[in-house]
Amino acid sequence: MTKPQLHISGVGGVGMNAIAQLLLSDGYHVIGSDRFADQGIHLPILDQLKSLGLELVPQDGSALTKETQALVISTAVEADNPERLRAAELNIPEKHRAEILAEFTQRGPLVAIAGTSGKTTCTAWLGWVLTECGLNINMVNGGGITAWKKTGIPGNVRVGNPESWWVAEVDESDGSLLRFHPKFALINTISEDHHSWEDTIELFRTFASQVSDTIICGPSVAHYLEGTGPKLIELEAPLDVPLPGEHNAWNAAAVSALASLCGVQEGQVNAAVQTFPGVERRLELCSPPGSGPRVYDDYAHNPEKLLAAIRAVQPETGKLTVLWRPHGFAPLKQNFDAFVEIFALGLREQDELLLLPVFYAGGTAPKGIGSEDLATALLRQRVKVQVLLDFPDELELDQEDVLLVAGARDPELPVFAHRMGLKTANVR
Repeated sequence: MTKPQLHISGVGGVGMNAIAQLLLSDGYHVIGSDRFADQGIHLPILDQLKSLGLELVPQDGSALTKETQALVISTAVEADNPERLRAAELNIPEKHRAEILAEFTQRGPLVAIAGTSGKTTCTAWLGWVLTECGLNINMVNGGGITAWKKTGIPGNVRVGNPESWWVAEVDESDGSLLRFHPKFALINTISEDHHSWEDTIELFRTFASQVSDTIICGPSVAHYLEGTGPKLIELEAPLDVPLPGEHNAWNAAAVSALASLCGVQEGQVNAAVQTFPGVERRLELCSPPGSGPRVYDDYAHNPEKLLAAIRAVQPETGKLTVLWRPHGFAPLKQNFDAFVEIFALGLREQDELLLLPVFYAGGTAPKGIGSEDLATALLRQRVKVQVLLDFPDELELDQEDVLLVAGARDPELPVFAHRMGLKTANVR
């Protein structure tokens, strides 16, 4: 019997590779393309997907045929992408990745993890806790659990009993969280990021109205959601956990509350929460543990996340070097003043910011304000800052120093972080 065939554009992306894993586990013939592969950039996730059955092809539209049932896209796939143009020629329907995820999550009760910060960490953490407590759950996330990745799988998707709990990260940046109607939800934080403040509040209020039972709210979140329908429980105290950063103490409290809603006994929850090994690119330690310079990799790309990451890893003695790449021209422009404020607030006299050029992967995104403009504004605030043309070959790090590599979208960021982490072994 011929398997149904779907084509995924940008299959290596943090959200798209999860959809590919779901479809492959469900018996689909999945064909995928990625512009980074076409550029000769090696992405380990593509090797993992191919080992699971993915057929990787160039992103030129040639692989779409009359047998292709749908072209799966994300908001990041531009209208002039050759695969979208080819699909239009052949009358192949397009499906947004969130539409497919929403269809899967209808098979069982859904816990949706939302908010402008902490989604990936909380999704992974809850998936870890429920699994450790013996539940055969399903998890779909934007980042892999580090302990699960060690077994050779991506670690961001777990397929269990389809009628059991589904734990899924849902995205406000493109409004696709409105495709979901969960039983329980977490709205961890609300801040201005991809949308205006007014639009952000309206978006989360609409999402809240689609939750059938209970929403766990981060501190100072519940009052924005009053009158939307579900029961609102606001967190009152953080939990002491091994992961660094005050934000992770609050993340742990949120995960504990959600796990209890899912029916796990408190004693089991408390024990499992403490064993969470962390998730990739969320304050992921890339250097050997122990004394010596530490290197962390983090997905932080908006002001709130960057400040939280800086405060979490800033050494009491020694220098913090932050190497950051803005992930787009529009986000940099929209949050420009906030970026200036958080770097001026978070970085001390001995700390340094290294700015890479704004990430640009091609397409029709309008260019404008760049890293040089941010550096100029930060110099006025007496922040020690340099603009680099590319990743540095070497960085001088002393025993007490910390390097934080931060930013979204660019696949070279974690590669650089791990490379620098290996080099620190020579100065321990």
